[in-house]
Amino acid sequence: MPAYAIAHLQEATPHPEIAEYIERITATFEPYGSGFLVHASQHEVKEGTWPDHVVLIGFPGIAAARAWWDSPAYQEIAPLRSRHIKGDIVLVPGVPEGYDAAR
Repeated sequence: MPAYAIAHLQEATPHPEIAEYIERITATFEPYGSGFLVHASQHEVKEGTWPDHVVLIGFPGIAAARAWWDSPAYQEIAPLRSRHIKGDIVLVPGVPEGYDAAR
C-alpha cells in the first residue's frame, strides 16, 4: 500500500543552503523507491485557506517513508531546509487498492 510524505511549507527567502538541499534531496529517495509527486507547484484552494507551498513525495509503503525520513542521508540535509523554511511535514499511509470509504 503506498504512503506519502506531505509538506506544507512557508515561503522562504532564497538561501544557498536551500539550493544545496534541493540539489541533494533526490539522491536520498533512490534507496526507498520514492520521489516527488508534487513539488511546490501552484495549487488551487477550493475551500478554506492554504497559503504557501505543497510538497508530496510518494513511497511504496509507510515503512519506506519512515526509513527515508530516519535515514542518515536525509537527516544530514534536513537542517539545510529547516533552518530557512518553516512548515509542517507528515508521513501518511495510503489506502489499499479497491478501498471504498462506504464499506
